[in-house]
Amino acid sequence: MGSHPNPLPTPVTSAGADGLAALLARPGKAVVALDFDGTLAEIVPDPEQARAHPGAVPALVALAPHVASVAVITGRPAGVAVRYGGFAGVPGLEHLVVLGHYGAERWDAVSGTVRTPAPHPGVAAARAELPGLLERFEVWRGTWIEEKGQAVAVHTRRATDPQGAFDALRAPLADLAERHGLMLEPGRLVLELRPPGMDKGVALESYVREVGAETVVYGGDDLGDLPAFAAVDALRADGHPGLLLCSGTGEVPELAEKADLVLPGPAALIDFLASVADRL
Repeated sequence: MGSHPNPLPTPVTSAGADGLAALLARPGKAVVALDFDGTLAEIVPDPEQARAHPGAVPALVALAPHVASVAVITGRPAGVAVRYGGFAGVPGLEHLVVLGHYGAERWDAVSGTVRTPAPHPGVAAARAELPGLLERFEVWRGTWIEEKGQAVAVHTRRATDPQGAFDALRAPLADLAERHGLMLEPGRLVLELRPPGMDKGVALESYVREVGAETVVYGGDDLGDLPAFAAVDALRADGHPGLLLCSGTGEVPELAEKADLVLPGPAALIDFLASVADRL
């Protein structure tokens, strides 16, 4: 135990305070689930250059032995998140689970393998149309198409006017998604087209039930994390203590205003997890 010179930040809601208290009192009954980009890894201009923050794996290693489970829930393919996170073969993370493509894919550290469904045919069809569609817009220069297997995404972060490009492309990409039976998931300067029926909330809730957890902690940074926040709220209404962490200082106000604790980016969120682990 020892003394703790840095007090843990206090959740701004009573539900969040209850969630943190339950985590500290009965960690073995808790699932800690975390998004990857913007939460365990800094947001970077090129998503292929994203890597877990240097403190992420050590914090998870410190936390994992005390809790029921640690899971990473991401829109990325599970194998990519494992690679970019450096999660494979890490002593202490033998039971880590990565739920990729919003839970459609699953990697278990125990087996080291990814289970993945067949891709939705609409993804390939939309992908084929994307270059021609983008070129019809003045703002398309600098936009970048990311092939994600189960999904396809258009990034506007490198465009001359990133927000202008995002705003101009949102409606036409929503139309393209609808034509091919997909849904459009907007994020931080990224517009992702993916199959319906799977989101981080569905993934989180089913995983919490599978583990039989009593308490759930979820940390995220973007609009795609809203369904997971809603799942924690539903679990709280069902008697499960929960703690909602937002990584960032208001880049995504819709998420920050629903969080129990807003931490200014991945470094602060990881420090919080390490401080929790230090008290267990």
